[in-house]
Amino acid sequence: MSVYSYSAKTIKGEEVSLEQYKGKVLLIVNTASKCGFTPQYKGLQALYEKYKDQGVVVLGFPCNQFGGQEPGSEQEIESFCELNYGVTFPMFAKVDVNGENAHPLFVYLSEQAPGVFGSKMIKWNFTKFLVNGEGEVIDRFAPKTLPADIEKEIEALI
Repeated sequence: MSVYSYSAKTIKGEEVSLEQYKGKVLLIVNTASKCGFTPQYKGLQALYEKYKDQGVVVLGFPCNQFGGQEPGSEQEIESFCELNYGVTFPMFAKVDVNGENAHPLFVYLSEQAPGVFGSKMIKWNFTKFLVNGEGEVIDRFAPKTLPADIEKEIEALI
């Protein structure tokens, strides 16, 4: 198993296999537009721009499970991200990351890289999962970890 075993709907509604990212370093993030961590979109976009030519891709998955901080439609989310943060990295349709309706990708990510005290629960928006070019989950970063603080780990995988 790897992240390549999963597929997800893009923010435009197309079902895509994550296998299309084979060989790329991925930073998979559950995002929200009305969260205290929302300004991290700027840092995620900066990482993407800096490293995309070296095979790094940020994947954003909006989630409304934490404080109802992503209430909008996919179209509203896409517009917000582009207008406010210039987001050009791939964004996906809204997903649940915990519970019985959790997207299978996030179930897998949480199993592969548990959080504090071995918890598989994702605690808040902007939890980040780093995946190597073979599709293996390398690490999990807390919401408060800024995207720039992950650069060394990303560079080690390029």
